[in-house]
Formats: sequence, structure tokens, C-alpha cells
Amino acid sequence: MQNADKSPYLPVFFRRNRVFRVYRGGKLFHELLGDPAEDGNMPEEWICSSVRAINPGRTDPLEGISLREEDGKPFSELIAENKEAYLGERDDVGVLVKYLDSAVRLPMQAHPTRAYSEKHFNSTYGKAEAWLVLATRPGACIYFGFDRRVSKEEFSLAVDKSETDKEIMTSFVNRVPVKSGDVFFVGAGVIHAIGAGCLILEVQEPTDFTIQPEHWCADYKLNDREMYLGLDKETALECFDFEKYGAAALESGRKEPKVLSNSGGVLAEELIGQSETPCFSMNRFSIEKAQMTLAAPASVWICVEGEGKVISDGYDRKIGAGEYFFLPAAATGKCAVSTGGKIKMVCCKGGD
Repeated sequence: MQNADKSPYLPVFFRRNRVFRVYRGGKLFHELLGDPAEDGNMPEEWICSSVRAINPGRTDPLEGISLREEDGKPFSELIAENKEAYLGERDDVGVLVKYLDSAVRLPMQAHPTRAYSEKHFNSTYGKAEAWLVLATRPGACIYFGFDRRVSKEEFSLAVDKSETDKEIMTSFVNRVPVKSGDVFFVGAGVIHAIGAGCLILEVQEPTDFTIQPEHWCADYKLNDREMYLGLDKETALECFDFEKYGAAALESGRKEPKVLSNSGGVLAEELIGQSETPCFSMNRFSIEKAQMTLAAPASVWICVEGEGKVISDGYDRKIGAGEYFFLPAAATGKCAVSTGGKIKMVCCKGGD
């Protein structure tokens, strides 16, 4: 097991990090992570996270932040103590990764652009995000983009009516059935919601900014803070891009994997790249009876299928489906994933 002196030069594993949300879910974590097969209010697992969760009324200063496996040290502290070794030339990790399992439809929402975040939240990051669907329940779907042109005024009226009509906000959004393996890019400003029954690997800019102007999340009534993040309604609705609608909006979000290389038992695919966003990347590696050197500095690695080992000089650790680690910049090129069978790894990395 790595120690404090060696950790910047080895993969960093973390303790489990399930995070409170007002919606219920988490049952599908059972097959992936071995958790009890039940839904509750801890429906997200934040992966290699240095970001604090925004949960109004909850006061834990470390909520959402990952703790190193062996000693419980917060990831944010590890980085602060040895920033260059962990991040190289980066200022921060630049990405937040989650497992998310929804038992209910989430509220219709949008995330801010970087310009909007800088103006209203004093942050250089917005919240562009992407989804890789890992598993589903029967009838699983997402909602993505307006299905027709909707004015801000019509939308505002629907927000008000959602207090008594819980489904009115679904009446003008594309409903999309989903299956395991589907990939979507959710740009800032796009109206969307994860429907009931989706286990998703989500990668995003490292913030927790969500404008969700519905009065209800299933049977939970949202307050103004939860809906608008402290903004007035008019300002909050400026987060939505009303020009993104129809089939074009949906097709711009649906993505097909692009093969980067396929040799030596390693298939490398780009799921999200520069053509989608400069904010982050997500690649998938399918390894069969082979060894792959880890060459992405300051990156998050998630095993989504199979099993193998993470190895380095004097270091050997098993890894299986659901497990994850952070690869420090100083460990780049010095570690590898090896398997005598099959394993699928997803690599998420911060962008510009």
C-alpha cells in the first residue's frame, strides 16, 4: 500500500464517497459497487473529488470531497501540500466525476457557461458535462433539449405552474430512451434531466452549479435556494439557452465513440474530446490479456467492467468493476493496468 511519501508517484485510491442529494436512488450501485440493493438519499458517488457538494442546510465542510483510502486525508489537502507532483502544470484537477443512479426523474435544469459562473458565482468554471450510461432499469430515459421553440416567457409561466402540475416541464422537452453504452454531451445552457432508472458515469467541470426551476423533485418540494442558487428567478432563467431545440439539439448531444487505436490487446476510444468541449475529455480503454501504460497526467481512472491490476515499481494492486483512482502527474508513465482477462477503464481529464 502506498504511503504519504510515495503517494504522488503512485495511483491514489480513495474511500467510498456517497453524497447526499434531495432525490432518491442508488439501487443500481449494488451490481457495480456491491452496495445494498436499495434506494435512498445518497444516490451519487463522487469520484476522486476535490469539490465540495452544494447542499443547502448541510454543514459538513468535506461533503463531496474524497478522502485518501489509508489515512482519510482529504484530496484537496493532498493537492495543496504537493501541487506540482499531483497536478503538474495544472492549477487544479479541472474535472469532477460521479456515479449517479436516479430512481426518480430529476428536475428540469441547465448548467451555467463559464461567463455566467464568473458573473454570478465568482467561479472560472461553468458546468458542461457528459454522460456514459452504465446500466438501466425498465423504462429508463433522459430529457434533452426543448422539442420546439419555447420563449423565456412561456418557460417562466411553466415554472410557476409546476407547483401544482408536476409534469408540465416535460411537455416541451425531448424524451429519449437510453441503454447501457449510450454517450451524451450536455453543453452549458441545454435544458435536460436524467429520468428514472439511469446509472450514469458523469464527467463535468468541477462545480456543483445547477439551476433547476421546478418546484418539485418527485415528492420533495424544492425551496428557492435549491431552485435558483441564491439568484432571483429572472436572472436564473438566463442560464437556459432557448435556441437549442428540436431534433438538432438532441443530435448535437448524442455521441458515438471514436476509435483512436486498436492494437496489442488495447482498444482506445474517444468518448468526449476537443470537438465536443475544451473543458474536459473522456476516453475508454478495453484491455484484453495485455498491459497498458497510463500516460494521462493528473487524470481520473474508473474501472467500469472486468478486473485486473494496477502496477508500478514495487506496487501491485487488484482493481475491479466500480473501483477508481487518481493518477498524479508525477506518476505518469510509471504505472500500468494489466489483465490476464478483460478490463474496461475510463479515463477522465480536465481540459483548458
